[in-house]
Amino acid sequence: MMFTTHMDLALEEARAAASRGEVPVGAVIVGPNGAVLATAGNRTREDCDPTGHAEILAMRAACARIGSERLVGCDLYVTLEPCPMCASAISQARIARVYYGASDPKSGGVAQGPRVFAHPQSHHVPEVYDGIASVECKALLKAFFAERR
Repeated sequence: MMFTTHMDLALEEARAAASRGEVPVGAVIVGPNGAVLATAGNRTREDCDPTGHAEILAMRAACARIGSERLVGCDLYVTLEPCPMCASAISQARIARVYYGASDPKSGGVAQGPRVFAHPQSHHVPEVYDGIASVECKALLKAFFAERR
């Protein structure tokens, strides 16, 4: 089976989030058959919701679409390393693989900080692949924050 990345679509969602004044993070959920189930960008400010991270929104939409609280066999593409909240939700949803772009030394929860998937309390540990389109993902974040400083 040939690997197909969906990070370009996640980057589109991140750019859309930035245009709304949100931190530019985008996420895509892909089903076991390779079909895109859901896409989302951050909406914490727009929705006045601290849980409105791209990953959470994409998982909610994908779960609603398939009619299940689990996303078994699904893949998540996200432009930034998931935070601890999102990493825990990824585990709860039983996502098979996580592909992320930029690492997040300040707020990451996968390879940084609490390393949620390494804890014995983690119900499920997905395969994790980092650095996918990291140059583009990092550049988008840096440009966004440079405009605000």
